[in-house]
Amino acid sequence: MKPQKYAGILLHPTSLPGPYGIGDLGQNAYRFIDFLVKSGLNMWQVLPLGHTGFGDSPYQPFSAFAGQPLIISPDHLKELDLLDDADFADMPSWNPEQVSYGEVIEFKYGLLKTAYERFCDNTYKDGFSTDEELMTQYRTFCQSQASWLEDYALFMAGKDYHDGLPWYMWEDNLKKPTK
Repeated sequence: MKPQKYAGILLHPTSLPGPYGIGDLGQNAYRFIDFLVKSGLNMWQVLPLGHTGFGDSPYQPFSAFAGQPLIISPDHLKELDLLDDADFADMPSWNPEQVSYGEVIEFKYGLLKTAYERFCDNTYKDGFSTDEELMTQYRTFCQSQASWLEDYALFMAGKDYHDGLPWYMWEDNLKKPTK
């Protein structure tokens, strides 16, 4: 049996073109996959996809498990009715040749916060979720990933509370939390 040969391209999703200041896993990612197929390539290699911190390096993530929120597709959140066109009214004009991480983080985290608030608002109307499938997926994810997700959420809440300071500069009771 002849061994199969592989050929592909190394491209981080943040390098994909898009209207939101940074590439994401939306339609342009699917177009890129279609391009790979049409080109006879069978592999898309990516750099780590973790939630990056200082320096925005994919090799310095906050977690070995948590994904990079910046690659969540705002268009997909619109499809889920968690965002609408009005949420993009204050979108900056982005330089298509360079990522301005500070502006992108502020803008996209604002969108993610809005989407999360709408998800929560729609979740418990009269005790029932308005989107049972989405709620089931959310609960399944939280339950199946609880081994790391709870600590990650606590750490990120601490980072937010301390305006991004490193953990060793936090109060002692937060440096070593107990359950």
